[in-house]
Order: sequence, then structure tokens, then C-alpha cells
Amino acid sequence: MDAKAAQRLQFSTLIHYEKIGRKFGGSVKFSRVFEEPQKLRVCVLQPATARPSRNRGRAAPLEVYCSYDNLPGSLTLDSGSLEAPPDEELLLQTRTQEIEPYLDGRCIYLVGMMGSGKTTVGKILSQVLGYSFFDSDALVEDLVGGTSVADIFKHYGEGFFRDKETEVLHKLSLMHRRVISTGGGAVVRPINWKYMHKGVTVWLDVPLEALARRIAAVGTNSRPLLHYEAGDAYTRALMRLSTLFEERGEAYANANARVSLENIAAKLGCGDVADISPITIAIEALEQIECFLKGEDGHYAGC
Repeated sequence: MDAKAAQRLQFSTLIHYEKIGRKFGGSVKFSRVFEEPQKLRVCVLQPATARPSRNRGRAAPLEVYCSYDNLPGSLTLDSGSLEAPPDEELLLQTRTQEIEPYLDGRCIYLVGMMGSGKTTVGKILSQVLGYSFFDSDALVEDLVGGTSVADIFKHYGEGFFRDKETEVLHKLSLMHRRVISTGGGAVVRPINWKYMHKGVTVWLDVPLEALARRIAAVGTNSRPLLHYEAGDAYTRALMRLSTLFEERGEAYANANARVSLENIAAKLGCGDVADISPITIAIEALEQIECFLKGEDGHYAGC
């Protein structure tokens, strides 16, 4: 199994497993992005790291030793690749079945600040809905010959990037059955909203302090609007995020549905939004989308 297949596997699979002593066994089921049914046999599956008990609803990273067509291989799957616990999985499937008649194949556009989890949640939604997943930033990179977003900003400027972003969103607006993770600044141009409102827009609203912690943990090199700020990583991220949110906050509110992690945490009794699993966020997103689609006036009024 080559590296490319391993990357596809990490983002597009569900794992069914059962514990046997200290070892785990099971199989990996490929999503419908593959043209023909395929299975990869998992020989040994064990947690890569231990999680505190309070994070019970969150899937831990797993190290997988596997074989495909009798060729050995191994990879690490993060929590975004794993199937939800039975109760969360059932609720996710129930919400999906409830929303599908109302959604009717319309695209879902996830908007929000950088680091808000649009890609992770988007992949979960695309799997359960049987949609294709796209990252608008990645499509812009492809449009510019594989140049990274950071290099596009560096060599061509933000205006050039925004033009390409609008071009990508225009093309996506002509499609159906897609979940699109948009860039944090996609909301600044009114024309982009015209395209995104061909589908359903969902704002992932995450507290800035939580975003700053996430971004500081992984570094700011891939974030062109943060990379040149002074100070330690957390302070740099928080200051810049605060400025960006002042510029974009009203634009995010144009979304058809809002998923507030603070509200989810309050309902669950969580003290930290970091303890909310991506599956839980995806379930809330489906609920808010359904609420919007059932609305009479076409404007999000909350559930």
C-alpha cells in the first residue's frame, strides 16, 4: 500500500473493531469514493496514545498494521478517521436520515475562522451523507499549479488568492452533493455568498482562545495571515484572530446555520470546548441545517 493510498485511507474510512485481550482486530471499509468495493484487512490495531476518561466520546489516534493484496503496510489514523461510539453513530445516522429529504442534494458550505474544524467536520458530514468533500483552499492550490496558499500570498498577494477563491466557489456552485470546507476569508466578498447560498452555509463558531491554542500547537507557517505577527505562537495567533474576527464577524453571521461550540459545551456540561468531539459537532451541524431548511422565511432563527 503506497503513501498515496495510505493518505486516502486516513481521510475516507471507518474502522470496525473488537477487543481481543490486549490486541484489536477488524477491517477497514473504504468509502464510496472508490469505484469498486475494496477492503483492507487490519492485522493488529492498538491505541497510539491514551486518552483521559473525560474524553470518552472522542476517538484516540490508532496505530494500524495492515495488509492489502498481501502487501504489508502500516499507518496512523487520527480521531477524524474513526467511527463514532455506537450511541453517537446511531444519532449521527438518525440525523442524516431526517435531513436528507430537506437537503435534496444541495451542497453544504462550511465557513468559519481558520482552525475551526471545517475540514474535519466536513469529512464526517460528507461520509454520512454520501457526498463528495472538497477543500476550497486545496482547489485554489491546484488552480495555481500546486502552489501552497502561503506561497500564493507571498508571491502573488492576497487579492490574487481571493480572485482564484471566487473562481473556485463559482464552479462549486454549479455542482450538487458536495461538502465544501472554505477558507477563513471566503466570507469577505459578497459575490462568494451569492455562490455559496446556492447550497446551505454553516458557520462553525469557535471561541478565539480555543482557536489560538489549536493554531499555536501546530504552528503558523501555513497560515499566511498569522505568520509575520510578533510574540509567542499563542499570543500572535490570538491577537491576529481577534483582528480578523472584528473584520469578518458580521460576514460569518450571513450563514444559514450557526454551530456554536460554546452552546454545545453548555448543553453537555463541558468546561472546555476542546473536549467536544468532531462527531458531536457534526450532529449539531445537521440539526441546525435541518432547522434552517424547515424554516418558513428562509433565514436562520436558531433551534
